[in-house]
Amino acid sequence: MPGFPCPVAGLLGLLWLGVSAALAATTAELYQAQTIVTGTGEPNREIGFKDCLDKVLVKVSGDQRLTQKPEMLALRGKAADFVQSFRYHDRLEGVPIHDEQGTHDRPHDLTCLYKPAVVDKLLAQLGSKPWRGERPTLAVFLTAEQGARHFVLTADEDRGETMRESFANATGPLLMRVTFPKAAQLAGLDERALSATDMAGLDQVAKKAGSARALAGSIVWSDKELGWIADWRLSDRGKTYQWQVRGVSFDEAFRVAVRGAAQILSGNGQP
Repeated sequence: MPGFPCPVAGLLGLLWLGVSAALAATTAELYQAQTIVTGTGEPNREIGFKDCLDKVLVKVSGDQRLTQKPEMLALRGKAADFVQSFRYHDRLEGVPIHDEQGTHDRPHDLTCLYKPAVVDKLLAQLGSKPWRGERPTLAVFLTAEQGARHFVLTADEDRGETMRESFANATGPLLMRVTFPKAAQLAGLDERALSATDMAGLDQVAKKAGSARALAGSIVWSDKELGWIADWRLSDRGKTYQWQVRGVSFDEAFRVAVRGAAQILSGNGQP
């Protein structure tokens, strides 16, 4: 689609990001994963180990397709063998145990830590490799529509508070980060203009403002789908990628956005 040069030019240097352009992950952060289990018993711990294995392989590689590979079935069966150490955190810490509830019934965060060499070897077996270096901060340009209610998701849009929080939560498992422009800084870029602006223009805005890349999208509520329809765009290495998810919560729509961006930026291709 054609560019939208005038409003974009007005944004240069104005987009509020508030963070560095990329997030450098430590080795310890990268080679660990967390899931929620019920209690600290061995049966649920084994389930948690399998989930953490999926998560750490995806986080280290950025490749969302790994968990669908048939080889993963055998690896999940040995998930405990790959864990270097693990720890629990009671999610109800400070809340008294109910009369009929023991600690085995309480939800816990299970954190698994892995040796880099072990995970890297597993990735090689799956035909993948670690995504080294810094994880980019993405400047999000998003329009939302639900019936007569529609708006651009900005840093100070009251209607978008829960969406911003949800988007930020979606970045954690992949050690990425997103941020949003302030409404006053959009300089005339309304919903229609954002949709008409090509990714080269939005990337220019993001880079001038200190971010690595622009992530553009729209979410539209569908009564037929009983959920949101989300469309996403991101440009990398001279190619613009597009992907979509239908009939989901906006939490899942934002997870799909971040996972897709990681898939692209890690060099693993189309989401």
